[in-house]
Amino acid sequence: MSVEKLLKNRVSIRAFLDKSIPEGTLENIFFNAQLSPSNCNVQPWQICVVSGESQEALKAQFMQTLMSGGKPNPDFNWLPKYEGLHRERQFGSANALYSSIGVAREDKKARQMAMVRNWQFFDAPYAVFFTMDKYLDIMGAVDLGIYAQTLSLLLTEQGIGSCMQGALGQFPDPVRKILKLPDDRGILFGMSFGYADENAAINETKTDRATLDSAVAFFN
Repeated sequence: MSVEKLLKNRVSIRAFLDKSIPEGTLENIFFNAQLSPSNCNVQPWQICVVSGESQEALKAQFMQTLMSGGKPNPDFNWLPKYEGLHRERQFGSANALYSSIGVAREDKKARQMAMVRNWQFFDAPYAVFFTMDKYLDIMGAVDLGIYAQTLSLLLTEQGIGSCMQGALGQFPDPVRKILKLPDDRGILFGMSFGYADENAAINETKTDRATLDSAVAFFN
């Protein structure tokens, strides 16, 4: 499948089958993801793939943190809030998501419950945390973004769905504790993945894209 077709076929998946990925397929995907480009070839990503007991332990810790009223304390700067056009696009994305599952805008409780699903990995059998040394800051974040895009396309090529989740970087302490990560390692964001449940309404969510002339300028 061409890169163009992969990009057109890929959507964010938020409902998954309870189905394992063959070990060889999984290892090959992450092996090829190592080919991702990075600034000065520093390859800053330290990737943590969770499933089984480690994933269940993380779910429990996330739920405990949320139920106790814990506040997000991300390792990296998540403070900027979207403004103007970017804010409009954010609202458009949320509207598309909640409309697909029949949640009204005024139903705040249902929206909160849908948000909580992030920390349950949408019941995906696998999740990945994109981590790096904290001192790398924005340059490392750029490289991790490139890696994540590469990984998502490799997964799509194998018929495996995924969902990028900034939410998985908001509560780094449970991740650091359960995965025994050093204090100088930061959790930037995460991604749930597995085989998509094709019958789930939430997987019908569609978002639009800005026109080419509004996003790209050609200078001769």
